[in-house]
Amino acid sequence: MSAITSIEVKLTKALDPSHLEVIDESYLHNVEPGRESHVRIVAISNLFDGLNLVKRHQLIYSEIQEEIDGPIHALSIHTFTENEWIEKNEKAEPSPNCLGGSKNEN
Repeated sequence: MSAITSIEVKLTKALDPSHLEVIDESYLHNVEPGRESHVRIVAISNLFDGLNLVKRHQLIYSEIQEEIDGPIHALSIHTFTENEWIEKNEKAEPSPNCLGGSKNEN
């Protein structure tokens, strides 16, 4: 199973999200083709209600530690409750540009 699929399965089970995106952004970086190293997660779950950003990220990290210890080099995590997601017009900020080895560098 790919790291992306594994993350999707684990977070779906743990968070019962109303919306979940696990996106492989490795192609934006200077890594060999097919390597799952840079991942963007957008998770909307009412389990985040009452949790600050650090606690939300800790929850994500605890569920996908195996992937973090393995192929995943960088994470961009966006967590929202249902109401926060609606307030954000159902959009998360884009991942930051890579600071080391981006394919977009001139």
